[in-house]
Amino acid sequence: MRLTRKRLASAFVVAYCLFSLYAAYSVFFGGRRGRRGAAASPRGLRDGAATGKGRRGVRGEPSSLTNEEWNPWEADEKIEQLALQHKYESNLQLFKKKKSQKGKIDLKVQIWGKAAIGLYLWQHIFEGLLEPADVTAQWREGNLKAGRTYFSFITGPALLPGYFSVEVDNVVLILNGREDTKISFATQWLLYTKTLLEARKLQHVAVVLLGNEHCNNKWINPYLKKNGGFVELLFVIYDSPWINEEDVFQWPLGVATYRNFPVVEPSWSLLHDERPFLCNFLGTIYKNSSREILMDILQHDKNNKLCWITAREEWKPQETNESLKNYQDALLQSDLTLCPVGVNTECYRIYEACSYGSIPVVEDVMTPGNCGNASTSPSAPLQLLKAMRAPFIFIKDWKELPAVLEKEKNMSLQEKVERRKTLLGWYQHFKAELRLKFIKTLERSFLMNGSKG
Repeated sequence: MRLTRKRLASAFVVAYCLFSLYAAYSVFFGGRRGRRGAAASPRGLRDGAATGKGRRGVRGEPSSLTNEEWNPWEADEKIEQLALQHKYESNLQLFKKKKSQKGKIDLKVQIWGKAAIGLYLWQHIFEGLLEPADVTAQWREGNLKAGRTYFSFITGPALLPGYFSVEVDNVVLILNGREDTKISFATQWLLYTKTLLEARKLQHVAVVLLGNEHCNNKWINPYLKKNGGFVELLFVIYDSPWINEEDVFQWPLGVATYRNFPVVEPSWSLLHDERPFLCNFLGTIYKNSSREILMDILQHDKNNKLCWITAREEWKPQETNESLKNYQDALLQSDLTLCPVGVNTECYRIYEACSYGSIPVVEDVMTPGNCGNASTSPSAPLQLLKAMRAPFIFIKDWKELPAVLEKEKNMSLQEKVERRKTLLGWYQHFKAELRLKFIKTLERSFLMNGSKG
């Protein structure tokens, strides 16, 4: 009898242990699988809540310890699920808000390109396209959105005062004021624009002006708003004492688009190929100029055969296909591009060299005229480029050139590649900064006075 009781007691203990082990397994291992399943499938959690499964203590239903119906982490999971859903909805609302702001247009501006510098602004700085692509077309146009502004651009010989429809309130006029005949033509456009303002067909006007190389731009003074005129903003090419960063700003000369200089896209070979020439200069040699000194120094320097030099005595306004190709090849195949002063210190060659990753060697001297005074303006000439920290080689006298060439000859290809990357990166940043500044200046001036369309 005593033996039977011992056996029953032992059996009871064994059964109790087995039941305890099973309960512990269900709680600590079965529950984890349920939690992982719920985390992997939020939809399954929602479905379970809808059907009453996977819930604990549902009113009107008996509690159970089965693996399917009791999850000790269920409360935490629900809180986590609600937090994730809230975060998703918040991000969705933020995305929709940013998308609506991105598409918002507060200002419409039309650019009338009546000087070749307009193509540098539109195609090189704004990176805009023109239709048709044919450069000889009578009428070309393009459009893009930048910032909060929608820009349209029109140009070509068929763009004449009074012969096209004006459908915006805000205009940027691009004019050539380099010489008397160009000034006369530019004045016609300003007078036409004035009649549109008086007829309330326009509200705001800005001008980008290719100034005189001696910086004699007094002719446009009466048209400036601060002098009683209507031009609110003036972006002028070449250094000028007028520049105040309030209503008069400096603008770069850029590349010679009138000679069809292209937009150059950086490539692997442009960056990494070894270039056969140390330097290049293809240009006009003016009498009694520093260019004559440059030619004399190159002829007597031991490294002159390592430079691509083609000189001419008379300036030619137009390029042939052959001469343009030779010039582009010289830029592409030279580590340095020599940039002597002409009538003005700033020249197209500086920006064209940047396009091909050829370091400009710039003669840093003031030229005759009213462009500023180096004694009162230490950064003159080329104030815009210096303010933007252009990675050029600036020299005051061409007698410094032999030392520059000797140093260049001893540089490794890797050093030159890194320098090209720096130059090309700077040039892209330079154009992007100008684009941003131009847009922000227009928006600040035009929108401040309530313009929209």
